[in-house]
Amino acid sequence: MREFGEAPPPPTFFERLKEGLAKSAGTLGLADILIKKKLDAETVTALEEALIRADMGAKTAGEIAAAVAKGRYDEDISPAELRKVLADEIARVLKPVERLFVVDRTKRPFVILVAGVNGTGKTSTIGKLAARLVRDGHKVVLAAGDTFRAAAIEQLQIWGKRAGAEVFARASGCDAAGLVFDAFVRAQSSAADVLLIDTAGRMQNKAGLMAELEKIARVIKKQDGDAPHATLLVLDATTGQNAVAQVEAFAASVPLSGLVMTKLDGSAKGGILVALAAKFALPVYFIGVGEKENDLQPFTAEAFAKALTGAP
Repeated sequence: MREFGEAPPPPTFFERLKEGLAKSAGTLGLADILIKKKLDAETVTALEEALIRADMGAKTAGEIAAAVAKGRYDEDISPAELRKVLADEIARVLKPVERLFVVDRTKRPFVILVAGVNGTGKTSTIGKLAARLVRDGHKVVLAAGDTFRAAAIEQLQIWGKRAGAEVFARASGCDAAGLVFDAFVRAQSSAADVLLIDTAGRMQNKAGLMAELEKIARVIKKQDGDAPHATLLVLDATTGQNAVAQVEAFAASVPLSGLVMTKLDGSAKGGILVALAAKFALPVYFIGVGEKENDLQPFTAEAFAKALTGAP
């Protein structure tokens, strides 16, 4: 028990995730569906429509609704049981993409290329990831490869100072591929464990900017034939189905090794993560629910599914 006047403990990440996904859970409209006592055709159809509204996509929504009904059709079901069954089925879809992000210590520097469109929280995600890597004992160099925006360079420098990571930067407007080349040399000469590269936020339909991203990847590969060792795409949960087009476009330019989903604390479209898992089977390494350093955490299928459905 807390003493009188003692501050309550800070919410756990799961509690913040559940709070963040409350909009998505509300979009599912389970409260209305759960008025029904039986899992009949009407209830199953309503459930499928709710999953589509939460941006899981028609195919995935249909499969999950059918799986929920299997063996339970036209039977009595309690609200708590329906939430649990639904969470279990969503977790089943998500489990294959639940993957721990691991730095291969035999690769020095281990090169992580981070891409994404404008406004996804890419630069702050890099800062949070750098802080996590430093805490894990890695020496980290950040490359300010978003040379289009002076604000992005300044933001990365703030995050680097906060994380205890060196930031390799030049004036805005310089050649991004050239900067990344020099950043690799710097990371190598300083015996850094990890080189974490920010890139300019680019819309997936801008051919010139996508070509520049490909150029950066080629420059890195000339330095190390296996690099980049990881290429992460940062996605904004609030974009919903547009995230599918982003994954397709970026994957056509650079081989993606995994995804990071941000802004789950302000989205009614959290189900998009389920749709992405079903369609691409790319690892989801991290999810974000806020601006603080600890608001980026490893993705866990079961916790996410429970938060999305409001299951205990």
